[in-house]
Amino acid sequence: MSDLPRNLFSKIDKLLNFFPAVLILGTRQCGKTTLTKMVRPDWDYFDLENGKDFDRITGDFDFFFKEYPSHIIIDEAQESPQLFRELRGVIDKNRGNKNRFLLTGSSSYKLLKNVSESLAGRIGIIELGTLKYNEYIQNPLSPIYSIFESAISNKTGDFLKTLKPPRTDKGLLDFYFKGGYPEPLLEDNSDFHEHWMENYFRAYIERDIRKLFPKLKHITYRRFISVLAALSGTLINKSEVGRTIDTSEVTVRDYLDIAHNSYLWRNVLSYEKSASKSVIKMPKGNFRDSGLRHHLLDILNPKQVSVHPSTGSGFEAFIIEELIKGLQATGLTGWRYSYYRTKNGVEVDLILEGAFGVLPVEIKYGMKTTSTKLSSLKYFLHSNKLPLGMVINNCDQVEKLSDNIIQIPAALI
Repeated sequence: MSDLPRNLFSKIDKLLNFFPAVLILGTRQCGKTTLTKMVRPDWDYFDLENGKDFDRITGDFDFFFKEYPSHIIIDEAQESPQLFRELRGVIDKNRGNKNRFLLTGSSSYKLLKNVSESLAGRIGIIELGTLKYNEYIQNPLSPIYSIFESAISNKTGDFLKTLKPPRTDKGLLDFYFKGGYPEPLLEDNSDFHEHWMENYFRAYIERDIRKLFPKLKHITYRRFISVLAALSGTLINKSEVGRTIDTSEVTVRDYLDIAHNSYLWRNVLSYEKSASKSVIKMPKGNFRDSGLRHHLLDILNPKQVSVHPSTGSGFEAFIIEELIKGLQATGLTGWRYSYYRTKNGVEVDLILEGAFGVLPVEIKYGMKTTSTKLSSLKYFLHSNKLPLGMVINNCDQVEKLSDNIIQIPAALI
């Protein structure tokens, strides 16, 4: 697994100094284990998917935590729900002692329920995705994220105009095709990439989902995920998806939640603050890793990406995930993401909200965005009296498209 520097390193280090324990959540093989060992290289490491480690910890919790009262990493913590109840007692014996336990987990369903019931106020929680583009090319996090440290205004656009995308032979569109799972990405072998993705997806269905939901119809769920891959970045018509895989709309809703909470998919909600009655409230979402999505769609090389009918929506989902990963690596709290669409066809791909204000973002696959394609963004800016909107595409440089709309190269985010 890659030991590339990760954007979240300093944030995890900071949270450990705030809390007795920190939990890192994320999909399997995204680099959680490697990152924990980079953040705390001298701590003792235990893996609850290893039979010996599982028995050693769960066989006698009192004895284990007497022997290891702090400075330990526990991988795949979801394997022992009782662990969190035991940790509460251990932490409360010396509540003021921070920087003691670093945990990881691959599923947030029961895991977060156990954490909230047992360790509320005692644990910091952070989400790790697959590699972000800047991590892949070994650059620091883009300075673009500094705009969210204060209120967004017209002056924000002046700052953005000073930024330049990174110069690298590792292009963003190639990264978009391959996705961010470290092992197949860094191996740089197309045959290995396909075999890895196939085995990863099989393990996700047959091991992880089967263990979490033994009564689930796993063949139907597998078909659902394959259908979902084609719908990334689009509105989800649950009844239509249900007809495609021969199941009910209620089941599709449950499947969406399962995919979201197992970090394969991200549900994106409709913008809440609009007073318009014409706003569409249908669910929308993103496949979290573009490489796995391309595998499921049988897109085998970068040339096929550009001609595939779902490329525009797939690229939109990819950029939204890149933005979310970047924001997660900052010190921001209380920020939200959503989309906006009305029955009249007015649509904005991403709405970011927080202490910085509201920033609407349009995402395009091409290199140039014409004025006619900005009508929805202009409408949203005008109706909400906002100072700035952003267009992200594959252009070469930052450029103002109007007084309050700025174009950003995708490689810069």
